[in-house]
Amino acid sequence: MNKPDSEPADPRRALREVLLELRTELPDRIERSQRLQEVLRVWLLRRPEQRIGAYWPIKGEFDPLPALYRWGEDHPERRIGLPVKHREGHPNAGLLSYHVWYPGCPMEEDAFGILKPKGTEQFEPELLLVPCLGYGAGGLRVGYGGGFVARTLRARQPELVTAGLAFSPSWVPGLHALTDEAPLDAILTDEGVAWGE
Repeated sequence: MNKPDSEPADPRRALREVLLELRTELPDRIERSQRLQEVLRVWLLRRPEQRIGAYWPIKGEFDPLPALYRWGEDHPERRIGLPVKHREGHPNAGLLSYHVWYPGCPMEEDAFGILKPKGTEQFEPELLLVPCLGYGAGGLRVGYGGGFVARTLRARQPELVTAGLAFSPSWVPGLHALTDEAPLDAILTDEGVAWGE
């Protein structure tokens, strides 16, 4: 007799494990990161948004902060933010809020052990940069499965412009959307703009 599962099965669990191992073991990750920095810097030149939400890189993710620092340099009206994840019981539990980040900004761990700005103002981004563990046709993204990005995007009105950042070997042919997923507006890789404009 099968025991009922207390949680629904994760349809992408095995895929996530493979993609994480692939990214961790990329022999040329430094070179790919440098190329993706350049792709992101050029892409940002054409963007009208003045408030960008990004992320603190973990688990071998591409680090967007150097390109964002250059984007914001000498433009005091521009804001760069990092996400804060809240524990259960917080009014924004399950969602991400964005707080101003700048180089040298005091940092502390959030509820999940990821660094976040300490004591800086919260703001609403117009453009959201998200890390992609994997990506597919049509702007589809594979994340870690926590659902924070998807829930945050559903809760934001007006909708944000979204751009995924990935290393090109993490392309997943035949990737299909899960029921709660909306495609990203753009995906940037070390080889250029893989999706969107």
